Amino acid sequence: LGLESSPAFVREPEGNGCAERFIRVLKENLLWQRRFDTALDLRHALHAFKDTYNQRWILQRHGYRTPAQVRADQTNLAMAA
Repeated sequence: LGLESSPAFVREPEGNGCAERFIRVLKENLLWQRRFDTALDLRHALHAFKDTYNQRWILQRHGYRTPAQVRADQTNLAMAA
């Protein structure tokens, strides 16, 4: 899924909170909703969920934008700098 581990900073507990929240969203919206017959079925469902989450999921912490919109804005800022 393109996820990477990164260590939390000392005295910054919210760093892991983002990952924990995403896992909760994944469980509530996919893993607890469906049963998968094969690992391949699960893999396809995870990829579809990833695409939906990145392209359509509106997040408050991103100013009510999708992760894809935030990523595009950050890329444009980096390119302009």
